[in-house]
Amino acid sequence: MMSTPANAQITRPNASATIADNEKELLRVNRALKTLSAGNRTLLRASDEAELVNAMCRVIVEQGGYRMSYVGYVQHDERKSVSLAAFGFDDHYEQEEETLRNLYASWADNEFGHSVTGTSIRTGKPCIVRHLLTDPDHAPWHAEALRFRYASASAFPLHVDGEVIGTLGIAASEPDAFDEAEVKLLAELADDLAYGISNLRSRLRRQEAEATIHRMAYCDALTGLPNRASLCERFESVLATAVAQNQPLALMIVSLDHLQEVNDTLGYAQGDRLIQTFARRLIEAKLAETVARVGEGEFALLLPNADSARSSATAQQLSKLLHTSIDVEGLAFDVHTHTGLALFPGHGADAEVLLRRARVAMRDAMQAGRDYAVFAPALDQEASRRLALMGELRHAIERHQLALQLQPKLHLASAAICGAEALVRWKHPLLGQVPTFEFITLAEQAGMITPVTHWVLEATFRQRYAWHMAGIELPLSVNLSAHDLRDPTLLDKLKGLVETWGAQPGWIQLELTESALMVDASAAVEILHSLKWLGFQLAIDDFGAGYSSLGYLHRLPVDAIKIDQSFVIPLVQSEDCATIVSSAAQMAHKLGFEVVAEGVESQDALRRVTELGCDIAQGHFVSHPMAADQFGAWRAASPWSSPASLAH
Repeated sequence: MMSTPANAQITRPNASATIADNEKELLRVNRALKTLSAGNRTLLRASDEAELVNAMCRVIVEQGGYRMSYVGYVQHDERKSVSLAAFGFDDHYEQEEETLRNLYASWADNEFGHSVTGTSIRTGKPCIVRHLLTDPDHAPWHAEALRFRYASASAFPLHVDGEVIGTLGIAASEPDAFDEAEVKLLAELADDLAYGISNLRSRLRRQEAEATIHRMAYCDALTGLPNRASLCERFESVLATAVAQNQPLALMIVSLDHLQEVNDTLGYAQGDRLIQTFARRLIEAKLAETVARVGEGEFALLLPNADSARSSATAQQLSKLLHTSIDVEGLAFDVHTHTGLALFPGHGADAEVLLRRARVAMRDAMQAGRDYAVFAPALDQEASRRLALMGELRHAIERHQLALQLQPKLHLASAAICGAEALVRWKHPLLGQVPTFEFITLAEQAGMITPVTHWVLEATFRQRYAWHMAGIELPLSVNLSAHDLRDPTLLDKLKGLVETWGAQPGWIQLELTESALMVDASAAVEILHSLKWLGFQLAIDDFGAGYSSLGYLHRLPVDAIKIDQSFVIPLVQSEDCATIVSSAAQMAHKLGFEVVAEGVESQDALRRVTELGCDIAQGHFVSHPMAADQFGAWRAASPWSSPASLAH
């Protein structure tokens, strides 16, 4: 048996060192358990994500005893950077938060992305460096570690909805921290934090969805104004105050006119811009605390403690503020509005009732050409009558209630009848003749203007063919509206009528209002050329009453202009009107157009339009409109068959 030399040293385990290591391990586990417990309490208290991550970082340092903690969020930018969003550190380092926040961090697979943070994000697993100051792979972070006095570091990925959104970073002052047991507990803490973030984000998404639903239910998406439902809710609150304090209140509806024309000619995107600009002007006017959008081009204003006088003054003020130009697609669009007023308690105590009655008043203002109107009980009866008429209009064509009337035109040089304008009339079986303006307005509101126009065109072609068979070779003219020019079926309809009746060039003249042509002059040139190609004579109706562009006038392939009656009727007494008529006639003749004077009501007017250079006269002095089947007999007995008649 061999003996151990006397001077040999026998190596045995250092019992005290083993005990110390075990104690350290136990302390770290206890530290991690304490941190985990405090972190879970934080999860229960946090109400939003920013509060949660900041509180978690503080807990890790203040209750867990770690040197520093942070949460970094993944950025999907070109550099694959990490945004350091939350920190926890002892009081000695609070002044360094901005420095820490600005440190460059990355999760890219390069030199800057091999930190514990970048590696954890990239791999989706915890990354631990227990001896950071002596680890050559982490040399770029030695200076930072020395400055902030930490010797070991860890990073734990935060998994939310199947992806790594960032990391929870924890640093310790001792060089051998984060053993297996400690890491396991801290990884659980990171998972709890990720779960808390996920829950808070889900809650936020639900809140945002609920807010969106509320906005959709109570807010107009285009203007951001309250909508009809929101207005009715606010009305109930204001009404309760009015009742309690025995005060009146007013509800106003403001209508933006000609919106449909902008939509049809420039497109709905431009129409939306017009609505948004108009809404801003209503808000900036600051005439009411509550402004709501209650229709396509309709806005409501709620005026607490406002009687008839105050609300009428507000309507007048509003008209002055709003009647200015708005730029739409490079065009200066003149804004025109009509306002209707309804009052509590005189006109009702319900939001829907007052809205309806304010709208009735608004339409009355529109028909009467006034800026505003206050509701009156008689208007309700009239509105009911109009609604009934609108419904009956749909059956008027099939029940043969529409009739064609003709108003003759007089050629001034020859004193001979040179044609007639075709006019549509509606003879209601109970109400009798419906006024033409009301009839056409009803047709537009009921969406019936296209069928009515098609009926007039068919009746006119049929009548012109009957004239041809009777040997009467005079042109018949038909007026087309701006809506008709936008009708995509118009050209096909006219082409079909030409083919059906064998119409010759010159049989039919189409009259197009000046304002309709100038809304989109470029498009007007195109459609007029198409109409001209089909063989129609063309005339500009109501010349001078709209906003024509002389720059476009010479490009339009028209044959005649009809000077608006607003200049013709007063020209005997008004030298200004006479000058306008004379100038228009001279200009038209230079462009090769005939000149028709509308509204010739007297012998003196007939003489003056002749002297001023007009070619054709039309008006009650020549003849009132008559039934189409009466024209032949009237013409045979007409005083206009003798040239001498012009001299009287």
